[in-house]
This record gives sequence, structure tokens and C-alpha cells, in this order.
Amino acid sequence: MNLQHRIYLLSRLGDYILADGPDWRQVVERAGAENGWFIPEFVDSAAKNIAKSFLNPQKLASWADENHVPDFRTAPKNVGIIMAGNIPLVGFHDWLAVFLSGHNAVIKPSSRDQVLIKHLTALISDWDKEAGARTVYADMLKGLDAYIATGSNNSSRYFDYYFSRYPHIIRKNRTSVAILDGTETTAELEALADDVYLYFGLGCRNVTKIFVPEAYDFVPLLEAFRKYNYLADHHKYKNNFDYNLALHLLNKQFYMTNGSLLLVESPSVFSPISQLNYSFYSNKEAVENSLQQTDEIQAISGHGYIPFGQNQCPAVSDFADAVNTLDFLNSL
Repeated sequence: MNLQHRIYLLSRLGDYILADGPDWRQVVERAGAENGWFIPEFVDSAAKNIAKSFLNPQKLASWADENHVPDFRTAPKNVGIIMAGNIPLVGFHDWLAVFLSGHNAVIKPSSRDQVLIKHLTALISDWDKEAGARTVYADMLKGLDAYIATGSNNSSRYFDYYFSRYPHIIRKNRTSVAILDGTETTAELEALADDVYLYFGLGCRNVTKIFVPEAYDFVPLLEAFRKYNYLADHHKYKNNFDYNLALHLLNKQFYMTNGSLLLVESPSVFSPISQLNYSFYSNKEAVENSLQQTDEIQAISGHGYIPFGQNQCPAVSDFADAVNTLDFLNSL
């Protein structure tokens, strides 16, 4: 199975997603039934970005060429992948890198996100049995050649312990922020709402904190964010909103809201579901320097950074935690 054939199968997978046929709609519905956070709108958003940005044949060929992926992998390794389940298909990029590189993937999917990935890899098997055999699923990942594991800061300590003797990539908690300067247009603020609300804020590329200049007027931002007020009717999201609102009321803590989001001043870059933290700044350069000193930031939105609304549209070459997975796989 040469590189060209692997790219062909992956591009066919992208075509299948974009065709949005009845089989795929049933799978999307099943995924939502198993995980209440996976509403069809958000599954479609994740899947279509994968199809357009990850599975385009020209982009795959360029990506493989830039990272020196061989045409044939003469001695493929067995790579264990422990996937997270916070947003739909969050572990797809790791599987894609292993499959494209010519290695074998042994996947332990999250119980919260197994329907989608199992369906897509089963399609590869239907189209080509040899290619399908390159991906298997397992409850325990033992005796493999390398590991890629994504989890929380707590689980990463266990991963470091169990996989210390093997080549590995261990990912921890990360989040994203935005730096505003007060000149943002209504369209830009509405685009920022996508960075905040998509996937209910559960992804590492979701903006969970904004930095704003002193005396910043929050009213235009709260108004622009109303485009997602319908999410307040989602039972799981509303439970989180009501809980956090009750905490602020009991603690007599100042907050602002548009009915679907709580704006709270806090030094933390992480915020709970339904809340967006903010801090004021007088020196933008000082904020930028402080963000460079932490390993908790996945992406930054703002003028001079990732354009508002593009956080959840990563390119295939945008590696999580800035760790080049293909380089890692080539080194095995």
C-alpha cells in the first residue's frame, strides 16, 4: 500500500463526509444519542473541517511531502492512540497521521466519542481490506512500539509513568485565548463567538478567556454573542449555566451576561462551561509576554494572531501542542 493509495483512500473518506448521505446522517444521530454534547450542528462542523482541511488530496500530498513521508513503510510500527472525547472526532488527526505515515494504529477511543471514528475507519476497511487491517481497536494498549495519548493533566501523569519506556507523545490540558484591542467590528465579534461557543466551549481551541484594554465596553461583545443564545435551551449547557450563575450570586461576585454566557473577571485562562473569563490590560506587550511563558495555551485569536472565527478550523499541518506528529512517526 503506497502513499498515493493511502492518500486516495483518505480523500475518498473526505468525499463521503461531504456527500452527507443517509448512512452518515444515521451515524451523526447515533453519536448524539451516546453523547448529549454532540449535537448535529457541531458534529457537522468538526467533520466538514476534517473533510475540507485534512482530507483534500492535494493538501495531503503536500503535507506528506513536506514531512518526508515515505512512499512505502518497509517496517511499520504499531502505534497506540489513546483518544480524548471532549469534541467530535478530536482524535482523528492522530489516526490520520499514523495511517498516512504507513504505520499501524491501535486505538483506544473515548467512550464519549467512538461512534464516528469507528464508522470512518470501517469504511476504509470496506474499500480496502489490507488498508483496513492497519487500524484496530483495543481496550488495553500493551506491548506496542509507540504511544500517542491525549487526556487531562491528571491522566497525563499516568501516561508518563506507563509509557516512559517507549517513544511517546503525551498531551495535557490546553485552552485558547483572545486579545482584543477595542477596534473589533461587529462581524469580528460575531466570529469570536464561534471561537467561544462552538462545541459548547469544550475544545482546547475554544477561547475561554479574553484580554481587553482598560475601560473596554462589553456591550457590543455581549450583543454579538447573542447569535448563540439558542444554546441556552440545551439541557446540559443550561445546567452548567444555572450552576455557575448560582455560585456567582451566592458569592456576590460581579458578572455580566447575555442570557447564554457569563462574563467574569478572573486571572485563570481556563473557565467552566458557559463562562468566559476576562482580564483588563494596560500594556498589550506584557500580556503577550506572559502568554509566551505558559504551556497552557493552544491558540491565540486577535489582530496579528489567528483571525477571529478561525480557531476551530485548523489546517492539517496545525499540530496539537505544536508537536509534529509526522516527525515523531518518521523517527520510530
